[in-house]
Amino acid sequence: MADFEPRPEHKFTFGLWTIGNTGRDPFGAPVRSAIAPDDIVRLLGDVGGVFGVNFHDNDLVPIDATAAERAQILKRFRRALSDTGLCVPMATTNLFSEPVFRDGAFTSSNRHVRDYALQKTMRAMDMGVALGAGVYVFWGGREGSETDAGKNPLDALRWFRECLNYLCRYAQDNKYNLRFALEAKPNEPRGDIYLATSGHMLGFIATLDHPEMVGLNPEVAHEQMAGLNFLHNVAQAWDAGKLFHIDLNDQNFARFDQDFRFGSHNYKQAFFLVKFLEDVGYDGCRHFDAHAYRSEDLEGVKAFARGNMRSYLILKDKAARWNADPVIRDLLAARNPAGSAALVYSAIHAASLKRAKFNRDALSAKGAGYERLDQLTFDLMMGAR
Repeated sequence: MADFEPRPEHKFTFGLWTIGNTGRDPFGAPVRSAIAPDDIVRLLGDVGGVFGVNFHDNDLVPIDATAAERAQILKRFRRALSDTGLCVPMATTNLFSEPVFRDGAFTSSNRHVRDYALQKTMRAMDMGVALGAGVYVFWGGREGSETDAGKNPLDALRWFRECLNYLCRYAQDNKYNLRFALEAKPNEPRGDIYLATSGHMLGFIATLDHPEMVGLNPEVAHEQMAGLNFLHNVAQAWDAGKLFHIDLNDQNFARFDQDFRFGSHNYKQAFFLVKFLEDVGYDGCRHFDAHAYRSEDLEGVKAFARGNMRSYLILKDKAARWNADPVIRDLLAARNPAGSAALVYSAIHAASLKRAKFNRDALSAKGAGYERLDQLTFDLMMGAR
């Protein structure tokens, strides 16, 4: 019997905002009480097997906290980390909740707002690094528009670029060993968000002064909101050496950002994602950016946390079985009879290739066998194989 008990070496993480989600939505008040940050850490310690906890600056320290209040909050938080053995792998800045960011933070038309966003982020970076964070995520939830009448997107991109270049220099000057991870989303809360997908972000990163410091934090739900295949986005990020972090959750297509428990809806997509991460040897954190259903109480929140980790481990086991299945292996081998040697150009090879005779009828005669392969995958996932 496979072991589906999570352990710290699996690098499963949760955010203060995910476990602490109160169930508030646009149509209803909270259904769960707020939980103090140190109590969230202890709750995750009770759940067991969790590697770390991540936070936005104001998840941990309220925006208007006094210096004395801040010191007490951090003292209790550090003690909870020490008592439970959890760490802080990632931190980020809330640049979307406050009214000052109503028209963006790094892309605001108001220079004073952009400067305030930089100040807030530098202070949050200081706190994150002091608590051990090695990855710093940027999600531009307010970096967008509802109408193009008010802002030139070229200006917005320039301001965003200037801010990230500034923060890269700040990290360098302070000798912070941070990797920045940009998180894309097509819309919500803005009507449209600039740099809407991971592909947009990759193109943007190439224009920065220090692209080596900046990568991606792709999220399942965000890419699905854009109607995209999440695995393909993750593969492109990995291929570019830019998969710095990942947000795991689940989502129905063509909906708002639902942040369901990982693996709760799209089983096959989750399976191939886990298979990819394990096959390529991704060694970063598996962060569950999701929250319990609004129907749940505190015990339901704990069940939610356990469920994310258990689902990942079950899919990891299924992926190993898929890779070892002899019938599946034979079907895959039959798909590439010429082998997978790298294609290298030479003038001699090009001339030879131009002279070669290809029988199009023969090449197109045999089907791919994907129907059988897909059914075998389903059988294996459902325990019928």
